[in-house]
Amino acid sequence: MRAVIPFPDISPEILSFQLFGMEFALRWYAMAYLVGILLGYLLARAALGRARLWPAASAPMRREQLDDLLTWLILGVIIGGRLGFVLFYQPAYYLSHPAEILQVWQGGMAFHGGFLGVCIAALVFCRRNAIPLGQTADMLALATPPGLMLGRLANFINAELWGRPSDAPWAVVFPGAAAQNCPGVEGLCARHPSQLYEAGLEGLLLGLLLIVLAFGTRTLRSPWRLTGIFVAGYGLARFTVEFFRLADAQFITPGNPHGHVLRLTETLGLTMGQLLSLPMVIIGLALVALSFRTRAPA
Repeated sequence: MRAVIPFPDISPEILSFQLFGMEFALRWYAMAYLVGILLGYLLARAALGRARLWPAASAPMRREQLDDLLTWLILGVIIGGRLGFVLFYQPAYYLSHPAEILQVWQGGMAFHGGFLGVCIAALVFCRRNAIPLGQTADMLALATPPGLMLGRLANFINAELWGRPSDAPWAVVFPGAAAQNCPGVEGLCARHPSQLYEAGLEGLLLGLLLIVLAFGTRTLRSPWRLTGIFVAGYGLARFTVEFFRLADAQFITPGNPHGHVLRLTETLGLTMGQLLSLPMVIIGLALVALSFRTRAPA
């Protein structure tokens, strides 16, 4: 009998309580968002507090402006992440259930949508306040990985977004009938813990790289360079993990078990996550190249 790792007994809820006859719960997923935003805010403040890191030894904004920007970004993450999930992954369902689009507490957020929401919020804020967009983007790139890491860890605790069936020694037996529905697998079905792969690549590894580049080198003196490294790094990490992650159920059919949106052959193709990540890699590399051609102020 092959060895498998049982799913840890961790409740998705940190605590719950009754108030006025209704039950309220604090979930790990919500806590991941809150702590991720806090850690990102602290990283951004630390970078703004070191003027020597920026072009012309001048930070792109004051700390009070960072506080205002935070509100814009939170709205961009929530609105963009939700609409991205609705439009990219389940448009038919939400078209027939429009009232559920606003029910964010039921789950369903897409990073690519949240990323676009943040981009739009930052663009509008910078134009309204005459703040350099490239340097602001670099600051946000530095601040993002902690939230990505914590969000993926929360996905693991929620036993969602698991990977494809695997016989690897570290494969995990996730609970639930859907997770155990593995055609051709006898007994317990173990899967890749793809949430942990993403937490390690998109969050921890990419985050440490950006911190070293931002605080230990002159990377922030070249606007858009750190942003390009983040965008390309995330796209590459997500593209890679998609080979181990199970596609969303609406894309999986008996003739398309891997959920490929763009099919090259019967077994090869691209998932929705990979299709959305490829442009990020291209755009990120282009931003890095642009940063080497653009001379920053001395």
